[in-house]
Amino acid sequence: MKLPRRRFLHLAAGAAVLPALSRVSRAQAYPTRPVRLIVGFAAGGGYDIVARLIGQWLSERLGQPFVIENRPGAGTNIATEAVVRAPSDGYTLLLIGSTNAINATFYQKLNFNFIRDIAPVSSITRQPQAMLANPLFPAKTIPEFIDYAKANPGKVNMSSPGIGTISHLAGELFKMMAGVNLVHVPFGGNGPALTALLGGQVEVSVPSLPSSIEYIRTGKLLGLAVTSAMRAEALPDIPSVGEFVTGYEVTAWYGVGAPKGVAVEINAGLADPKLKARLADFGGAVFALSPADFGKFIADETEKWGKVIQAINIKAG
Repeated sequence: MKLPRRRFLHLAAGAAVLPALSRVSRAQAYPTRPVRLIVGFAAGGGYDIVARLIGQWLSERLGQPFVIENRPGAGTNIATEAVVRAPSDGYTLLLIGSTNAINATFYQKLNFNFIRDIAPVSSITRQPQAMLANPLFPAKTIPEFIDYAKANPGKVNMSSPGIGTISHLAGELFKMMAGVNLVHVPFGGNGPALTALLGGQVEVSVPSLPSSIEYIRTGKLLGLAVTSAMRAEALPDIPSVGEFVTGYEVTAWYGVGAPKGVAVEINAGLADPKLKARLADFGGAVFALSPADFGKFIADETEKWGKVIQAINIKAG
């Protein structure tokens, strides 16, 4: 993706930035006032957890508050449009992620073009989803689950936070690649979807790891697999789906975006150990890309999920 020319804003942002500001950013003394980091979901989910970790870290590093502002609604589109229309001064940022790439195809009419109108500032972290089952479910491994689902087509219910979410599409991609028929049951968020799984109203779900990792650790839910290509460092005993379904990989990713016209100079450096450890607690790994490479990654993710959405023929509303 060819990025437009931008005025450079030197910002130490996210897990991949230098632990100290560059000479230019010190000269500009950015930031000189509080910065808003807008999140397109309500408090408590994966986006919000990551935003608050990064906001706190940036506040401590840069000496100005990074205020988390939750603007849920329309699958992050309300928050995204607010940032698209904000001044290009670096004081309004957007916590971006997989949902933004999905929405480009899932929503037929948007008042913005995400790739064109939001500048990628910094990638932060990638986190797998977790394919979970109720502990009473007879299948305890991915091969057993596939065999059970094939023997009982249309009788295994899969919850998700809603149609078009990465949890939903991760499940749909599994259905396509494993050749199984699961019944999708959408809910209004990760909380209700997990509650239904805990209560046995559904048999399986593919939620974000930050929202579900404690349920796995305490044995309240059975971790069948993680959806990343490799096993998650936080859950080394749980296999990846790809160990049984060749080529399967889904990761939720998070980063920072800004209105068009804002960019950042990022120098390669190790992540702050404390922040890296906090992200790892939630099953995440540092995801360090330059703004240009991050922009290309977003374009590739948009294409990937566009194909899945077209294959299963879903759309918003």
